[in-house]
Amino acid sequence: MRPLTFTRPKPVLNVAGKPIIVHAIETLQAAGITEIGIVVSDVTRPAVQQATEDLPGVTLEFLEQSEMLGLGHAVLMGREWVGEDDVCVYLGDNLFQNGVGAYVDLFVRERPSAVIGLVEVENPRAFGVAELDGQRIVRLVEKPQNPPSNLAVAGVYCFSSRIFDQLASLKPSARGEYEITDAIQGLIDDGQTVLGQTVEGWWKDTGQPRDLIEANHLLLERLEDARLGTVEDSRLTGPVALAATARVTNCKIVGPAMIGEGVVIENAYIGPFTSIGAGSVIRNSEVEHSVIEQECVIEDVETRLQDCLIGLRAVVRGGRRIPKTLKLTLSDASIVELT
Repeated sequence: MRPLTFTRPKPVLNVAGKPIIVHAIETLQAAGITEIGIVVSDVTRPAVQQATEDLPGVTLEFLEQSEMLGLGHAVLMGREWVGEDDVCVYLGDNLFQNGVGAYVDLFVRERPSAVIGLVEVENPRAFGVAELDGQRIVRLVEKPQNPPSNLAVAGVYCFSSRIFDQLASLKPSARGEYEITDAIQGLIDDGQTVLGQTVEGWWKDTGQPRDLIEANHLLLERLEDARLGTVEDSRLTGPVALAATARVTNCKIVGPAMIGEGVVIENAYIGPFTSIGAGSVIRNSEVEHSVIEQECVIEDVETRLQDCLIGLRAVVRGGRRIPKTLKLTLSDASIVELT
């Protein structure tokens, strides 16, 4: 994800107008989960706290992980906080079209030791992979050379408190990490019931820049029209979410597009599947299918910007119409002068 993550941890990057981790928290909240622990390091904590402050309807606890030793180790950091309760583990950079309610409901209904989200993938060697007997998982393998199926472990798990005994006894894997799949396999080896629930709808693991572009696209597909800002001498088509303090002058905007508070757009074209963060300015330029973060400036760019990820307070200026489109991935506070 570099250069985007040179200055901020991945879960606080924006898609469809919100940090990824806020989408995750809202997903948990929709499943009835309102007490949420977020595993952070001393480096990531300030950015994550800032991204999640003042969220209504949830109680957040920040759980310190002093060393990044794998997902199993991260989950173990929540042992004291969880106590004897059940717990849903959700990877903070994952997005699910239909949320996680189906996994929580299955866990509550059947009372197994674990319910694991599974998704069919083309390259199972890059994931933890499940072997099933009916709905029951009989074996889990982390990044296998010879996968037993094409069902990869997605980013949601429901556990009873038994998982913590397994995590506490784990040894590091060959890559030096404490693997959550090894702990789940420990439950299976002890005769505990572990169920798999296949993901319905799309699932995105935002591990690369193109995943952010695709996630932004997928989330904006369900955007509702809400034109609250000022529009002058402009043509808007399709669903456009225009914040109340945004101003659009002499522009063409084709939705779905999300335009944040205080955004100024003048003499510009904004194409579909574009989200523009608060306080940004776009003048005499064309942008589509892109994520523009807060307080960016894009002006006098004759080449159309397409499939771009533009970080906080980045600036792009100038440029003749050669080539016809330009794809940029810029970290925070970058300055690009196209000559």
